[in-house]
Amino acid sequence: MKTKFEVANTRLELLRYPPKQQHESLQAWDAADEYIIEYLQAEENDLNRPLSECNILLLNDNFGALACALSSFKASSYSDSKVAAKGLLHNWQANFANTPLPQIMHSLQDVTSAYDLAIMKLPKSNDFLVELLIHLRGIMPSGTLLISAGKANQISKNTLSLFEKHLGETKTSLAKKKSRLIFTRVDKTLSSQSKFPKTWAVEDSGIHMVNHANTFANSQLDIGARLMLQHLPDITNRNVVDLGCGNGVLGAHLLSGNPRNLHFVDESYMALQSAKATVASLSQVHAEVFYHHSNCLEDADLPNISHIVCNPPFHQQNTITDHIAWQMFADSYHCLEKGGELRVVGNRHLDYHHKMKRLFGGFKIVASNKKFVVISSSKR
Repeated sequence: MKTKFEVANTRLELLRYPPKQQHESLQAWDAADEYIIEYLQAEENDLNRPLSECNILLLNDNFGALACALSSFKASSYSDSKVAAKGLLHNWQANFANTPLPQIMHSLQDVTSAYDLAIMKLPKSNDFLVELLIHLRGIMPSGTLLISAGKANQISKNTLSLFEKHLGETKTSLAKKKSRLIFTRVDKTLSSQSKFPKTWAVEDSGIHMVNHANTFANSQLDIGARLMLQHLPDITNRNVVDLGCGNGVLGAHLLSGNPRNLHFVDESYMALQSAKATVASLSQVHAEVFYHHSNCLEDADLPNISHIVCNPPFHQQNTITDHIAWQMFADSYHCLEKGGELRVVGNRHLDYHHKMKRLFGGFKIVASNKKFVVISSSKR
């Protein structure tokens, strides 16, 4: 397991979050992070002033590698992810226990400070990328430099055209360790507008979903959710959780089943805001509804839960991983009352039933098709 981040004059001990689930083949930074730090510390760069004089905005710094590497400079962190914020907190405390944390902002928060430099790791979603570019154009002075970084195979002509269209003149670096940098200067004369939040209808339900940019399936019902909606549990007068709720499509449908209360949980701030807006658009809601910005269920105090529904992610940013599903299942087991049920939908090849059998002692197949399966386990 590689935990020592060593590049240029930087030496740090970094872990992915949560540390106890650090996979031996994964690390808390990538070659793009290294490339950024090397560029910033090089004698020749495109900065208009010394780095020590810059007020820096960091975007999508997944586990705080960039914030920690730039600890001696004035930097703020901006992210949609609870995991990213907690990863930064953990790694900062591990390396700089007596140094005040940088400012941490979430993705729908108003940014009022003036920044001289922005540094961004490319997000997985182009919709979220465009939203960030438009936002940066609005808050940063004309001519301000944005340095973006990602895997070279992420950066296509289409990607660069988005930077040109929504932020300003753009150029790229040579590839290094299969990563590239993108350099863009803010052009305040551009006039593109955000298309988010957007609203779309779930067929045959009367429910209209409201979606912010960084939300999975932000314009249509995904196949797994479609199957799950046909096989939701009876939750009349029960305490229910929509775990990893995304835009809240499962929970929005569960509300018609008259639960006592319903908890939406997601690590994405935009996902929770989407779910909240969707619930607000419903004509009648008789249950108490709560929203929790949490990594799985670790930040949510939810006693006496009788049902949890979940459509787990199988990736973290651009990394394919099953540790999130595993934590979701384990946290669910601890939150459920005796006899309480976890109901999950997932791709058949992910074999979630093995994890659920290990945790709960058994499972049953509720429904399946060629690609997806709905699995149920009860706490004994």
